[in-house]
Amino acid sequence: MSRPLAVAFGLSALLHALPFAAGLFAGRSPLPRPPAAPLQARLTPPPAPVAQAELLLPEPPAKARAPAATPEKPVNSTVDRKKTAKTWTQAIREQFAEQQRDGLFYPEAAIRQGLEGEVLVLLLLDAEGNVAAARVEAGSGHALLDEAALRAVRRLRTLPAGAPSETLLPVRFRLQR
Repeated sequence: MSRPLAVAFGLSALLHALPFAAGLFAGRSPLPRPPAAPLQARLTPPPAPVAQAELLLPEPPAKARAPAATPEKPVNSTVDRKKTAKTWTQAIREQFAEQQRDGLFYPEAAIRQGLEGEVLVLLLLDAEGNVAAARVEAGSGHALLDEAALRAVRRLRTLPAGAPSETLLPVRFRLQR
C-alpha cells in the first residue's frame, strides 16, 4: 500500500472513531439507549362478520338514436343471450347475488380473517355473451379475495345483448359489522 493512501486511511478511521471516543472520555456510553416502553396486549374476540359483496359497474352509455333511414339489423335467432329486456349490468348483479345466496361468492376463510377489499377484473366476452377470459387487473391485496372475484366472474352465464366484449368490473368485498 502506498504511504499517502495509508495516511488517508488512518485519518479517515480516526475521524470516524472520534464521536465514539468523545463519549467514552466524557464518562458516558457512546450510544445512550432510550428506556424501553412496557409491552401491553389485550385479546378480544372478533365480532361475527356478515359477508356482503358489492358489484360496482359502470352505467351503460345512453344509446344514440339511429337515423330513421337506417334499417335495423335483424336479430340472429341462434344467438339467444337473454329473453328478458334487462341490461348486462343488471344481469351481472343478479348472477352475483345468486352466487352470494348459494355461499359461492365470499370465501369463508376470508370472512373468518375479516378480509375486505376491491378487485378490478378485466372481463372478455365472446360473441354469444359468454365469459371467454377474465384476469385481475388490480388486486385487493388479499389473494383469497382476488381468486374469489375471478371465480365469480368466470361463473357468469350468458349476458344479454348489449354487453361490451371487454370491460373492467370492480368487485368489492365488504363485511357488515
